[in-house]
Amino acid sequence: MSERIGFIGLGIMGQGMVNNLIKAGHAVSIWNRTRSRMERFIEAGANPCTSPADVAAHSEIVITCVSDTADVEEVILRENGAIYGIESGNLVIDMSTISPQMTRYIAGALAQKGAHMLDAPISGGSEGAANGTLSIMVGGSAFQVERAMPYFEAMGKTITHVGEIGAGQTVKLVNQILVVVTMLGVSEALLFAQAGGLDLEKTLTAVSGGAAGSWMLNNRGPQVIERDWQPGFTIDLQQKDLRLVLEAADQLGVPLLGTSTVFNLYRSLQNQGLGADGNHALAKALENLAGIKIHA
Repeated sequence: MSERIGFIGLGIMGQGMVNNLIKAGHAVSIWNRTRSRMERFIEAGANPCTSPADVAAHSEIVITCVSDTADVEEVILRENGAIYGIESGNLVIDMSTISPQMTRYIAGALAQKGAHMLDAPISGGSEGAANGTLSIMVGGSAFQVERAMPYFEAMGKTITHVGEIGAGQTVKLVNQILVVVTMLGVSEALLFAQAGGLDLEKTLTAVSGGAAGSWMLNNRGPQVIERDWQPGFTIDLQQKDLRLVLEAADQLGVPLLGTSTVFNLYRSLQNQGLGADGNHALAKALENLAGIKIHA
């Protein structure tokens, strides 16, 4: 039997996720700081709420998908947060990307109310959110993962229980290392091809089916060539994740040379006011260094 779902956060990712929950026939209560983003979901049958606490009061399972660690803390633990409307036995699923340490702290606070928590960060960009094909990496108890599975399956395609609470966030940071370092490789390769006078579209066709192929190459490479900087995931949000990666790496004593290079290249783009561009605009930072523009 389907449980009542609450969803907090209707950003780039959350909008597609809520839409897919509604399409799958689940009863969904929603809240977002900017109310205008709620309107089309209200028209589709979602129940509008006045606060995160109100969402929790109307739901057995509360899903959060917001920007940063402080935002998750605010919508769950602070004034009018979900913790003030939640009941014993209910479940909170945080699908944001935040600090693993804060995840464990929030889980502890919810446990004192008799509530459960899963950390289930996502990957796949706005396309994956819209199409219901997200990769979801889940930390928490196996029983609660099984309970949440019908809702994960409405939003994602690859759902992996990776360990205890906080493990989902750590695996997401692994994902982000792979994303940005791969995009650095894609950007360097396209810049090299441009300088070498190659037809970039034919070059992509030639290399994408072999060992060099990747999701970032296949999905973001063509956007770079067309100079389409629309975000599946913005530079500003990517930088937030990279701060989490580099903080965790510092705690673990792990050198991340490629990741730290990308972080500084993104910073140069933020300083030019380009933080709202897609994360594939990393190519622009290399263009700035080379004095060459990548184009079809």
